[in-house]
Amino acid sequence: MQRRNFIKTGSIAGLALSVTAATSCNKLPADKNESTENAKDDFALNEVTIDTLQQKMKSGEYTSQSITQLYLDRIAAIDKAGPKLNAVIEVNKDAMNMAFAMDKERKNGKVRGPMHGIPVLIKDNINTGDNMHTTAGSLALADNFAKQDAFIIRQLRKAGAVILGKTNLSEWANFRSTHSTSGWSSRGGQTKGPYILDRNPSGSSAGSGAAASANLCAVAIGTETDGSVVSPSSVNGLVGIKPTIGLLSRSGIIPISATQDTAGPMARTVKDAAILLGALTGVDAQDTYTLAGKDKAQKDYTLFLDKNGLKGKRLGVEKDAFKGNEEMQALLKAAIETLKSQGAEVIEIELLKDLKDAGKAEFTVLLYEFKDGLNKYLSDSNAKVKSLQDVIDFNRKNAGKAMPYFKQEIMDQAQQKGSLSSKEYTDALQLSHTGTRAAINNILQKNKLDAIIGPTNGFAICIDLVNGDYDNGFSFSSPAAMAGYPHITVPMGAWNELPMGLSFFGTAFSEPELIKLAYAYEQASKKRTPPKFKVDLLS
Repeated sequence: MQRRNFIKTGSIAGLALSVTAATSCNKLPADKNESTENAKDDFALNEVTIDTLQQKMKSGEYTSQSITQLYLDRIAAIDKAGPKLNAVIEVNKDAMNMAFAMDKERKNGKVRGPMHGIPVLIKDNINTGDNMHTTAGSLALADNFAKQDAFIIRQLRKAGAVILGKTNLSEWANFRSTHSTSGWSSRGGQTKGPYILDRNPSGSSAGSGAAASANLCAVAIGTETDGSVVSPSSVNGLVGIKPTIGLLSRSGIIPISATQDTAGPMARTVKDAAILLGALTGVDAQDTYTLAGKDKAQKDYTLFLDKNGLKGKRLGVEKDAFKGNEEMQALLKAAIETLKSQGAEVIEIELLKDLKDAGKAEFTVLLYEFKDGLNKYLSDSNAKVKSLQDVIDFNRKNAGKAMPYFKQEIMDQAQQKGSLSSKEYTDALQLSHTGTRAAINNILQKNKLDAIIGPTNGFAICIDLVNGDYDNGFSFSSPAAMAGYPHITVPMGAWNELPMGLSFFGTAFSEPELIKLAYAYEQASKKRTPPKFKVDLLS
């Protein structure tokens, strides 16, 4: 959603503060299995952490198989029936076999690490070399079975995790149309927000956000180009980590941008997100960007969890966040008081005003890199479509099913672009990537800051398949996204049960410092609350 709004405006200047979100949304057509009452929730694993699951498996109270079955039953009850979140696009038929194998290893005295036997949901633009599809939510890729796992999935398997299934997403990771609705795909349909069902869970990692928040899994993996991990994490009351570009491999992930794409963990706590992040790191020969993280990646980011991590720290808060939307301002001011109470100094800064031109250039960069990256991915895939042009043609021929609500003008624009040697591309990349890095570095150094903070984005908007997404008031994802810098969001409260996150971002490979800050804030504030699956805001 955040990237889609950004594309509409064409610049960060367009992301000005707007009025408070509407009190109620237009109703979607009722599903025959959908209850009209707010769901009651007594799930045995509600809000459970990775540590607790490990303790219960160690004691014998649970096994990986019993935990996996509980989550599969939960998906059937909450995602496919009940409130029908529609967050999971495909369940892994091999999940119970994986859990059995991990239980057998544990029984024989082998525990691979903190992810051993832990069920994980992953976004459906990440390759798995198994019986699940990899489609980016697109009917054009409905027949695509990947030849092999993405690198991060190999790392996940080595860590002993159970791949529970794949999550729905904004089709093509929200890079198809300027009038799209986040969380909708032609293969998976519309994902709903678990807090209030007629609200959009944001995108493009909509399914991962809704699923982790609704306790359909222990943790989830999303991907981000600009906002697609941190935005759905924010509106779904989650911790989301968008890593430095190069910390995690992107090989085997359906691409948008070589300079901005990354996977990232989405979890209910900072510690769980840190555990998952460490399991995914590693140098990959097929992604040369990971060479930059060779000596910087950690296998255990929990080493940086410090309740006193804010003491003596200096943080810069984006001034634009105080210009509108009283509810957001109130949450931010309360968060700042919490930060100060934990020993941090907070000063106002102005970063967004320096990035207006960079914001305009970003979209140009993405158009070029999307065409180049997607053509390379498809040419070596098992899908029938072998190029961006093939996808465009498929959608046109199958418009009734593939494009019933919005079209593919972004894809059309990308197809018209030339090679990555084009001057238009290199100039835009210099402005958006290099220029943004310089602006962030300058603010950090000039003000002697440990990190930059602000609201991650505005409150969840209404699902609107007629008009598409609209401005939700604020977005703070673009600076770190364009720079390729790390970004962490942590729940900072809610208004009328609509959550909002607090962002922390800094320079390249500063994940340890950001995790320290985020954890200290989380432990001092404790703002995560589980969703109640309200039908609408007025119920």
